[in-house]
Amino acid sequence: MLVFLLVSLLALTGCQSTGGQLANSSADITRDSDAALQDLYANNPEARHLAKRAKGILVFPGIVKAGFLVGAQYGSGGALFKNGRTAGYYNILAGSYGLQVGVESFSYALFFMDNASLNYLNRSEGWEIGVGPSIVIVDKGMAKSLTTTTAQNGVYAFIFGEKGLMAGLGLQGSKISRIYPD
Repeated sequence: MLVFLLVSLLALTGCQSTGGQLANSSADITRDSDAALQDLYANNPEARHLAKRAKGILVFPGIVKAGFLVGAQYGSGGALFKNGRTAGYYNILAGSYGLQVGVESFSYALFFMDNASLNYLNRSEGWEIGVGPSIVIVDKGMAKSLTTTTAQNGVYAFIFGEKGLMAGLGLQGSKISRIYPD
């Protein structure tokens, strides 16, 4: 089972939005993250409206997930944008267990709507999702109903650009850590 998981993750890296290569320089990460964010805006105009109020936006342009009962996902090279400028670089690692099978890649954007949530990301030694600020996953239907008065949570997450096939339910824990690329 572990061999299947590792082979699947390696095979799926060719499906990533970064062209199959992990970003390794700050310029690559910024470019790929910005391109993914522009893709989100083009396909979900409500995200652009939410961005106008966000204190920061953390974008992972290429996350790969694979699983067979036990799953893992990894995203190397996400950029945090504040006031239109890159303010830091991060990776994301997650594990899950439960009824699941398949492989997929996708992009992920976190919109930090208040300073407290953004400060938590900056001061934590690796932010574990589920600990700290609450996160609301935004789907297409919910995005259309978000307004300046209904957007009251600390962090909103958009998952977009899915490729591959992953089915099942499971519990998941993600950890976001700051990185310092060359």
